[in-house]
Amino acid sequence: MDQLLETREACPLDDRECPLVEELRRLKNECKRLQQLTQIDVLTGFFNLSYLFVALEREMERARRASLSVCLVMIDLDHFKRINDTYGHECGNEALQWASRVWRESIRRIDIPCRYGGEEFAIILPGAYLPQAVRMAQRLRLLLAESPVQLEGELVRLTASFGVDLYEGLENLSVEAFIKRTDRFLLEAKRKGRNCVCYEKAKAAVPAGVTDEEREALLINP
Repeated sequence: MDQLLETREACPLDDRECPLVEELRRLKNECKRLQQLTQIDVLTGFFNLSYLFVALEREMERARRASLSVCLVMIDLDHFKRINDTYGHECGNEALQWASRVWRESIRRIDIPCRYGGEEFAIILPGAYLPQAVRMAQRLRLLLAESPVQLEGELVRLTASFGVDLYEGLENLSVEAFIKRTDRFLLEAKRKGRNCVCYEKAKAAVPAGVTDEEREALLINP
């Protein structure tokens, strides 16, 4: 069907007023819209879990083929059960929407934000080194903590824990293993008291071969 819509946008009889042309275009647009709907989490507007696996596999393969890197950020809203228990699940949904809105405005256009499930999120950062990813995670953490959401007429402060990891193409690593490894840093952040960012310190060294300007941009603020 997709091939038909791609190749037959002109009337086979060369009739410029042929009604089939417009119908084929309409069907093509509808197919694209439906495909996008299957990739989007309706509540937050982020990509869904299925798309996370597809996109991460694609970016890891790109890293393997082109000697690039890709970072993954795993996020968990802190003590989210309290929100549901105190204000109700509808307010919990509003809190999820608020967090995703705050974060969406602060990531790069090429980054891929996904809802992992419940109050957990994941963001894929194509081409990023670990220092860049950690800086972004710290920025997202602070933005959320400094942007309370209004629930039932009350301003409620939200915080989140972050785990960050780096994949470089030389590693023999599956998508599932990369997610699991990043999730361990998220669990570490929760064990350390939440509202913090955890990652492997040894990997956060500025990569060799960058310019002074790039080096300065990659450094993590103390």
